[in-house]
Amino acid sequence: MKTVAFITLGCKVNQYETNAMTQEFIEKGYKVVDHTKKADIYIVNTCTVTNMSDRKSRQMLRRVKELNKEAIVVACGCYAQVAKEEIGNIKEINLVLGNNEKKEIVEYVEKYIKSKNAEKQTIPEVQTEDVMNQKEFVEFGDITFTEKTRAVIKIQDGCDRFCSYCIIPYARGRVRSRNPEHIISEIQKIAKEGIKEVVITGIHIASYGKDFKQEYRLIDLLEEIDTIEGIERIRLGSIEPLLITKEFVSRLEKLSKICHQFHLSLQSGCDETLKRMNRRYTTEQFKEIAKLLRNTFEDAILTTDIIVGFPGESEEEFERTYTFLKEIHFYKMHVFKYSPRKGTKAAVMPNQIDGNKKEERSRTLIELSNKNEKSYNEQYIGKKVEILFEEEKHGIWQGHTKNYILVHYKTEENMENKIITLKCTDAKEEYIVVN
Repeated sequence: MKTVAFITLGCKVNQYETNAMTQEFIEKGYKVVDHTKKADIYIVNTCTVTNMSDRKSRQMLRRVKELNKEAIVVACGCYAQVAKEEIGNIKEINLVLGNNEKKEIVEYVEKYIKSKNAEKQTIPEVQTEDVMNQKEFVEFGDITFTEKTRAVIKIQDGCDRFCSYCIIPYARGRVRSRNPEHIISEIQKIAKEGIKEVVITGIHIASYGKDFKQEYRLIDLLEEIDTIEGIERIRLGSIEPLLITKEFVSRLEKLSKICHQFHLSLQSGCDETLKRMNRRYTTEQFKEIAKLLRNTFEDAILTTDIIVGFPGESEEEFERTYTFLKEIHFYKMHVFKYSPRKGTKAAVMPNQIDGNKKEERSRTLIELSNKNEKSYNEQYIGKKVEILFEEEKHGIWQGHTKNYILVHYKTEENMENKIITLKCTDAKEEYIVVN
């Protein structure tokens, strides 16, 4: 029996697709082993969202070959899709597959093994289609990526926004939405297995349904999921701020299972910077969106992504961003230092920012984020919260509230996948304590 190991970098969509590839190998008689062990085949599902992602992808591809010099090393995913020439120079790689090729990965690997002549191979074999030509969502079948006690459900692929800093549309292609019947069927099956929470994910889930002939969008899908027996929580992945309209929120408010945590990808708190980024909203619009969510959902928690050091970001622009972020008061901010991506408009923009300046601005925003998180958590002391428990670490059970605050609970009882209500007795920077 041949062995195969997987390394997944990047987002939940990649994790979902790794799970699908894993199932395909298992069905064909392969044994899956941990990627730190010796294996016959290593699959590295790469990410390319930043230069750091590219570097980590290359490191992983080289590292696994050290575990078994005779192994077949396969690079697939986003970095493999957009950097064919660059990745083709890594001698440790045997086979390069794009995103569309993941569905038939076993066939590609077996075909390579049968045809290869290892002694003569000096460069990787590359098999990647142009994702821009892909018109329909690629189904993996009944595959669910389960993250402890929650399931990640991929509902769409691709992005049509073309933000000036982002390479992902070129790695993932245009928007393709998954058949809603297939999504509902998958969630019904996992509900029967006892999974209580689903995370709705994709590359740009706000665009879900825009490629359908019939009028059917994300809110229609959420309303259907809300009726599925056994599912207790529906959590949204990262969403485009402009998805949040009065109509959307008024319908969302009626769904009892929706988690009131909203990850709105802001990127900058300065209108001039947002314009250069090709983001399609203003800070004033974003402020109204935040206000709408908080007025509708009393316990709403807002999180976001922020890029510092974008080309042309002056001290004044950064100060505007900082002031805006203090005003919005996010629960948590994921801060990224701008990383030039070859092939994007921002990579050739003038006034690129010095690395030390990016580091300084990043530290400033992370400090603000940590302060916000602790102040939010302290507001829950003395209040009762509903928790879905996930795992036990060192005698402490960990779970999340419905608005996604991390909870610690010391008990000897097995709490896995249980939903209970307890009182918050203490608050730390990253979690609250219940009793």
